[in-house]
Amino acid sequence: MPAKDFASAAVAEGAAPKDNWSRTLGLRFAQVTPARVVAYLDAGEQHHQPYGVLHGGVYCGLVEAVASYGAGNAALAAGQKGVLGVSNTTDFYRSHSAGELTCIGTPVHQGRSAHVWQVEVTRSSDGKLVARGQVRFHVLQELPEERTPEHADLAGRD
Repeated sequence: MPAKDFASAAVAEGAAPKDNWSRTLGLRFAQVTPARVVAYLDAGEQHHQPYGVLHGGVYCGLVEAVASYGAGNAALAAGQKGVLGVSNTTDFYRSHSAGELTCIGTPVHQGRSAHVWQVEVTRSSDGKLVARGQVRFHVLQELPEERTPEHADLAGRD
């Protein structure tokens, strides 16, 4: 399968995300394209901090995961080797304890050496904004040795 199709194929097949972090969070991807990513999280006790609401790190993790799938897919579609996140800024607007969250990621900038993606996290029940974040990525012109197929789960992503 061509590299640019790996995330879209997982979505189309209903497969679990390819990365351990997204699976651990329980993130479900509904759309992954170079221009938009849509994912959902069923938030619950497993995501809580001691006061019974979602831990801020969950929001940061959602933003990073959604933005990474989008920026990575966009880079691969453009013939680039991949991306590496260098900055994640996430703001929290209201608390949330349980129920589905919708995460929508869109590119702000897609350049030769850097990409920037914005992700909005809303409550699916009422559409209210819960968190918003932005991730800046460095575009890789070649993969480091430890990320080649012999050393990582990238086999088949030519």
